[in-house]
Amino acid sequence: MISQRLIDLHDGWLLAEAPAGVDGAALAALPADAWLPAAVPGTAHGALLAAGRIPDPFYGRNELEVRWVAERRWVWKLAFDAGELAAREELVFEGLDTYCSVWLNGERLLQTDNMFVPQRVDVRERLRPGRNELLLCFEPALAEARKVEAVHGKRALWNGDSARLHARKAQYHFGWDWGPELVTCGPWRAVRRDSACGRIAELLCRADVAVAQRAATLSVSAVLVGAGTRCVFELLDPEGRRVALCPVPAAGPVQAVLAVPDAQLWWPHGLGGQPLYTLLATLQDDDGQVLAQERRRIGLRRLRLVQDEVAGEAGRSFHFEVNGRDFFAGGANWIPDDSLLERITPARYRERVAQAAAANMTMLRIWGGGIYEHEAFYDACDELGILVWQDFMFACGLYPANEAFQASVRAEAQAQVKRLRHHACLALWCGNNEDYMLAESQGLAGPGVPAERFEARAIYERLLPEVCAALDPDRPYWPGSPFTPGDGASSSDATVGDRHSWEVWHQQMLPYQRYGDVQARFVSEFGMQSMPSLALFESVLPEGERFPESRTVQWHNKAGSPAGPDGHRRLAVYQADNLRVGPTLAEHVYATQFVQAEAMRVAYQDFRRRWQRPGARAVGGALVWQLNDCWPVTSWALIDAAGMPKPAWHVVRRALAPLAVAVRLEAGQVRLAVMNGGVDDIALTLRLRVYSLAGQPLADADLPHLAAAGCCAELVQAVAAAAGDGPVVAELCALDGDGAELARDCAWTEPFKFYSLAGARVQIGVEDGRLRLQADRPVKGLWLQARGVSFADNFIDLMPREPRWLDQKIALPFVMEAVALDHAMQRFVLQP
Repeated sequence: MISQRLIDLHDGWLLAEAPAGVDGAALAALPADAWLPAAVPGTAHGALLAAGRIPDPFYGRNELEVRWVAERRWVWKLAFDAGELAAREELVFEGLDTYCSVWLNGERLLQTDNMFVPQRVDVRERLRPGRNELLLCFEPALAEARKVEAVHGKRALWNGDSARLHARKAQYHFGWDWGPELVTCGPWRAVRRDSACGRIAELLCRADVAVAQRAATLSVSAVLVGAGTRCVFELLDPEGRRVALCPVPAAGPVQAVLAVPDAQLWWPHGLGGQPLYTLLATLQDDDGQVLAQERRRIGLRRLRLVQDEVAGEAGRSFHFEVNGRDFFAGGANWIPDDSLLERITPARYRERVAQAAAANMTMLRIWGGGIYEHEAFYDACDELGILVWQDFMFACGLYPANEAFQASVRAEAQAQVKRLRHHACLALWCGNNEDYMLAESQGLAGPGVPAERFEARAIYERLLPEVCAALDPDRPYWPGSPFTPGDGASSSDATVGDRHSWEVWHQQMLPYQRYGDVQARFVSEFGMQSMPSLALFESVLPEGERFPESRTVQWHNKAGSPAGPDGHRRLAVYQADNLRVGPTLAEHVYATQFVQAEAMRVAYQDFRRRWQRPGARAVGGALVWQLNDCWPVTSWALIDAAGMPKPAWHVVRRALAPLAVAVRLEAGQVRLAVMNGGVDDIALTLRLRVYSLAGQPLADADLPHLAAAGCCAELVQAVAAAAGDGPVVAELCALDGDGAELARDCAWTEPFKFYSLAGARVQIGVEDGRLRLQADRPVKGLWLQARGVSFADNFIDLMPREPRWLDQKIALPFVMEAVALDHAMQRFVLQP
């Protein structure tokens, strides 16, 4: 039995509006009818919404109707019985958002101004054995930030109010080009009472992994607080068996070395398993009584950021290596999954990370304008093999670097590095998102500009790397995203470091077919917008606003430029360049999602095909902007706010498969690419077929090919009908020795808007428990949908008389709908 008690203080909270100038006991004495129930963890918006005091901020343009919430002070109150007191009593606040004063029994305990710094307060002399009262009063964050801004001055930024740069709060709450302005406040993470004789703090485990010998040596240390005579370190293998045990005297910081023979190595998704060991640190007294215990799940792996020469090219590579094996890091950027953070449950985190893994991703980048995510997110990434690129929380702004601000940032960084450093998934710490880009746009950074003009470099190039080196020395640190090393180097350099390739959509608005022109050593952002699913969109659009040009539809597209919101215009350009689009909202949803899917096909294939032989890793990874959404919105997300994968998700899943192929139509030839991310060579037959849009076969070739492990190879095949003789479609399949299909890709003559693809007879049926899809002529982008069903494969191209099979569990009779390019939505009723 452990004598330490961690008691959640989550039940029984009340919320009230706090009048100006009223504090402490006067707040507690507000009349009974001023209070309403409030969840903790929670926000004022969430409590008011649950009580019916505000409308759903996501519906229509209700975002405007709830802005008043962010302009008021709000107070939380909890009465609780402490019972018997222990030798040590502390109150723990894991997250207070943001400007908060805390009182216990009428006495002020602390004031906070950083959402990301947990607080621990000794209350042994303040806590009563009986009834106690805890008050949390939150000031309006924007108003408080503007007070600081008035002292330190306005600064340039992209997105939101400039005052946000002075607030250590989730920056997206102030509004972003994909999110609403919902400036929340409240105890957004757990509030606990720590009642104990002792505590284990700052548990650190450094692993030296000898890959060839499959052995590891763990150097563990901890800081002990309170009573106790010895600390016992114990390591359990993934099956729960003890593999190492080391008791040490509890004197000062304690250290031990644990040997792990026959170590089970942790691998990213698709490269191997994800075995997780459990490290236990137990504080005991002379009688063996357990006073406190901490545990960490760890994965044994050796990770390296590789920046080597690239054969035949300028610059250096930027890619990751795990356990001696380098790999293409295909993945996505991650934003907070809701604007009201308390609504993101561990199950929802698990679902989103599982969707990334199911799309064959190996990396998610935690973007710097959100939050350091909940432990449940990193646990899911550990378990599913998704590496995490972790930004510190700075995004798109010229942040201050005054002494008080740096002190707050240092406390924040120390707390978060200590909290997250044990996770096997954590691949890299990164200083910021696009702050170097913004500094360059203001003439404060770049070639020929003195370093001191960009004052936040003191944070990104001194403070943060110092913290990381001291607390997590075995993990790489990178100053920003994008970033190019070298004095005065431009962050847009494609030959070194990472890059955000926004020439498509932003900047020049290049056609998505030109993603190959904007590749880089590591493309950490790129993307194309689309609408969310029709069902989700209609759920937040008033009845009279469900058409493409409505004010509310445009309201739910926050994308913009310095001149103002213009996402709907950019979206219209990409549709007009590629498709003929009908007038209904349903047709626009399909069209925008079609364009996004095709853009992602081109991007991921063109980036990944540059991952060639060792020493020629010209592109080391590609992280799309973005995986997920925080509300129902037209955005760059692959998965909408209801958790529904868009067509682009399926395209990315195919493009990042361990074995993938790509085909491009060129004048008189087709260009082929074979991408093998696995650990073994694969002997293949590449089957190439070319058809007219009417369905006549024009060319057919079988090409033997040995796909080398961990490499991409390109081939060119002459085909007379490839281009110039009218529109065609080329299908490339990779077949194994038994003729089974391993990968597939199709290329069509573009732009699609010039050709009619209608007229195909699509048949959908069920045979042997599988869905059977067939058409008599080429069909582009067949999208299947049914209520409550997520199809294992979707957005499918059909070739003439060649059935496609989907292993899909359905109960007959089954009703579904299908739409393809130039085909109206059809309803299919599948009978036994």
